[in-house]
Amino acid sequence: MDNNIKKELQSAAFERLLKHLREKKDVQNIDLMNLAGFCRNCLSKWYREEANKKGIIISDPEAREYVYGMPYSEWKEKYQK
Repeated sequence: MDNNIKKELQSAAFERLLKHLREKKDVQNIDLMNLAGFCRNCLSKWYREEANKKGIIISDPEAREYVYGMPYSEWKEKYQK
């Protein structure tokens, strides 16, 4: 498989995972941590760290907003139990 195609597929799968997590607001981060060993906050940290490796500075709030699809404070207020 061509490396560019591989990257496109990985990117599409990641975007699909984010879409799924954004739709499953009833699934709490603690549930994800207990079952899978990672949560939405982990994804946002990984996203930020990978950006930093490329010299792109993304703040924690910006990374969380990307993963959650809204500001983290808003998500917490609406959906965190």
